[in-house]
Amino acid sequence: MTRASASPSVTSSHAKAPRQQLDASQLAALGHSIKRWGEELGFQQVGIADCDLSQSAERLQHWLAAERQGDMTYMARYRDKRTCPGELVPGTQRIISVRMDYLPQPQETLMETLDDPTRAFVSRYAVGRDYHKVLRQRLKRLARRIEDSIGPFGHRLFVDSAPVLEKPLAQKAGLGWIGKHTNLLNQRAGSWFFLGELYCDLPLPVDRPAEDHCGRCKACIDACPTDAITAPYQLDARLCISYLTIEHPGSIPEPLRARLGNRIYGCDDCQLACPWNRFARPTSETDFLPRQGLDSATLLRLFSWDEQEFLRRTEGSVIRRIGHLRWLRNIAVALGNGPPSAGVYAALHARADDQRPLVREHVHWAIRALETRDLG
Repeated sequence: MTRASASPSVTSSHAKAPRQQLDASQLAALGHSIKRWGEELGFQQVGIADCDLSQSAERLQHWLAAERQGDMTYMARYRDKRTCPGELVPGTQRIISVRMDYLPQPQETLMETLDDPTRAFVSRYAVGRDYHKVLRQRLKRLARRIEDSIGPFGHRLFVDSAPVLEKPLAQKAGLGWIGKHTNLLNQRAGSWFFLGELYCDLPLPVDRPAEDHCGRCKACIDACPTDAITAPYQLDARLCISYLTIEHPGSIPEPLRARLGNRIYGCDDCQLACPWNRFARPTSETDFLPRQGLDSATLLRLFSWDEQEFLRRTEGSVIRRIGHLRWLRNIAVALGNGPPSAGVYAALHARADDQRPLVREHVHWAIRALETRDLG
């Protein structure tokens, strides 16, 4: 699922002086250099893919036909550009795909927060600096390295910022395979990493696509709190906690609220359950380390933020995009799923007359849920 949207960074060199034509051996050497430069810039892996996404286009069409995208109407727009890189960026011959690890702490620490109903669980990709900015700057530097080596070339970079099928492209580039939970998996690194792409007009040698290594395992399917993984490799976004807490603008369906637990922004359960993530290692990127105590904050503390404090504390974070309204909606549900206490009741009643209907609805639900458990 697309985590966030941002304006793509564009660099086009088509109007500049033509570069020297490279033969096959020079292109192969350049491909090796690009991978080395990428690793020097902090990417854990760099791969190169061609533009053929015909199989992925068919799967996308079936997914959209079943309306599993929910409110993410942008998934149905620009389908030709999404499935044909040359339609999005004319002249594109190859996609340089990169991945960067982001796990900010050992998985055991994540489980401690998830198991404490008084604390807020934020998906670990979102506890640090906005990853779009980090990867975009590194991709710009990679493009400059290429240009310094061969001269001007046509290119455009993306980080979750345009109609790009980043996971199928990454699989074709050999970075990993799309697992049964629909996240990309790598045998040596699990799934705790971000992806970025550099579309270019260079006919570089392509890498071998990664093979599927999920086998008969269904740990991610069994772990999903809302049964959003309806079958292997099939995700219904309308049931996914990441979708419900981030992308969905309205009321969270009442039958699903109790299943959210203390998850207020995204969900990492399928990743935590995946055996391949035993190979994942915490990131060395300080930008991805937790800010504002978001890895361990209590629900009451975060629920107390007014809009100005929310905006101040989420500056430079992907969390800001959901806005204060959804923030309070999500935390109200989490409070309703937690243990009753005088402090929780007081916090909820303080917002029971909020001017915004969406907040009031979920606050009142939380109060009723707590009262029902108290009586029981």
